[in-house]
Amino acid sequence: MTPLGLYLHVPFCASKCPYCDFYSLRGRENDWDAYTDCIIERIKSYQDLRLPADTVYFGGGTPGLLGAKRLGRMLDAVREAFALAADAEVTVETNPGVGDESLFPGLAAAGVTRLSLGLQSANADELRQLGRIHTAEQAARAVELARRAGIGNVSLDLMIATPGQTRESLLRSVRFCAEAGASHISAYLLKIEPGTVFAKRRDALSLPDEDEVCALYEAACASLESLGYAQYEISNFARPGRESRHNLKYWRCEEYLGFGPAAHSFFRGRRFYFPRDLASFLAGGAPADDGPGGDFDEFAMLALRLAEGLREDSCLARFGHPIPQAVRRRAAPLEGAGYCRVTPEGVALTRAGFLVSNAVIGSLLA
Repeated sequence: MTPLGLYLHVPFCASKCPYCDFYSLRGRENDWDAYTDCIIERIKSYQDLRLPADTVYFGGGTPGLLGAKRLGRMLDAVREAFALAADAEVTVETNPGVGDESLFPGLAAAGVTRLSLGLQSANADELRQLGRIHTAEQAARAVELARRAGIGNVSLDLMIATPGQTRESLLRSVRFCAEAGASHISAYLLKIEPGTVFAKRRDALSLPDEDEVCALYEAACASLESLGYAQYEISNFARPGRESRHNLKYWRCEEYLGFGPAAHSFFRGRRFYFPRDLASFLAGGAPADDGPGGDFDEFAMLALRLAEGLREDSCLARFGHPIPQAVRRRAAPLEGAGYCRVTPEGVALTRAGFLVSNAVIGSLLA
């Protein structure tokens, strides 16, 4: 079978950012230990199958809070339960300023090959607006410490269209990432999620209007490309060969297993997830079924997020048929409007199409 991706959700943060809708909470040492032990037991439940895997992703929350020893124990359990590829991509998310100088050497020794750091902005005023508790200098220091430890593949997160952001401040952040030595940059448009602090304060936020959002996104994309980062997904840019192999599994509709509260899985044609409830997870609660997955519409929807788009060869390999002619017919007027490209090889969204991707994809798959 095609090797799986493994996702481990660490639901702990030092503080809650006002825009964040991910499942996270504060925790203490005993919470971290109980969570680590529980994750290991869940991982062991698959050991009789000896399934192949080639990516592991510790997401959160802030996995770095757990320290290298706990994360290393979980990674050891993965190696015992799964046939982990020798060249597996192993990513840990963390924030600048988390942990001491032993964190990155410890992660490298445990087998971590990639870091994803939550920078969000290199501008102090914007960091304060976003509720971040680190500085740009700490982010640059973290990249340098990771390099020294032997982890040269480092991704930095940026947010676009944040309160008070200007084109100039955004491009400063982009240049900061390049100068710090990031091999990968995730540049996300801020989305105001229901139930967050930002949602409650929305009317008081100095947010850009729709035209300004588009201009900021296009400016960031152009700057990133000029600095050598190729766009391979709506919000993701990489140096050659540094694309996130784990996240590509999601967008290519490949199978993965998730462990931890709020973690989702797609395995043997079914989707399921653990509820956003740490106490339930620790008590042995079962994942909830989320129905079948992997049909053509889902496959196409995810593929169209990628710069490569929906490809004829991928459709033939997976479903035994080419891209349906109905999709190509619907694509024709969208191509004329500049939202997608149609070639014999497939259908792909343009940058203008990425900005309104939900509507474009919905039209293509109506």
